[in-house]
Amino acid sequence: MTSTYHVPLLNRIFRVIILKTFRLIFGLFCRVETTGLDKVPVGESYLMVFNHVSLYEAPVLLSYWPEKPEVLGAVDVWNRPGQDLLAKAYGGIPIHRGEVDRSAMKKMLAALEAGLSIAVAPEGGRSHTPGMRRGKPGIVFLLEKYRIPIIPVGIVGTTEDLLSNLIRLKKPRIELNIGDPFFLPDGLGDDLPRSEAYQQRVDYVMRKIAELLPDEYRGYYR
Repeated sequence: MTSTYHVPLLNRIFRVIILKTFRLIFGLFCRVETTGLDKVPVGESYLMVFNHVSLYEAPVLLSYWPEKPEVLGAVDVWNRPGQDLLAKAYGGIPIHRGEVDRSAMKKMLAALEAGLSIAVAPEGGRSHTPGMRRGKPGIVFLLEKYRIPIIPVGIVGTTEDLLSNLIRLKKPRIELNIGDPFFLPDGLGDDLPRSEAYQQRVDYVMRKIAELLPDEYRGYYR
């Protein structure tokens, strides 16, 4: 039995302020192009998955997203100067990378039971270069518990030199490519050992993201 998930009022207020501010900044200083936002099942629970090159994916993606999903992020983010202020103001679900974090899993399940959605980068950390790293299988646990739609997003242009380009007024181009919602196929990996089955399932999810990216961004999934 999972606990009730509740987003505090202050977090809800700060989310509006933060995302409106980011959207204004990105709208003024970047050329942001979005495709497929009409595919988002607003008002329903879903898992939004995206590629993760730098610190900029979450701010730009969330500022243009039609809802304010719960964000799954490394617990380190809540402790880094600068990043911690944004993480604590927005809220979300911190998770310890590289281990089975049962507390984070319970919060994710509770959020889904409350009818909320979750945003996560399955690579488990920044790739620092456009090429995707192989996905971590942790999200498969959620997808076993709940048959929810998965919304893939391919993000182009949020490389680590984005800030320097903004400072030089280069007006970089950012693409948010939202794919069709999908579900994991029934029986995928059932003939494999559990760990291999989980990896096969997350690879399936990652390939859906890769399909929305140019070749140089696909990395392991090229």
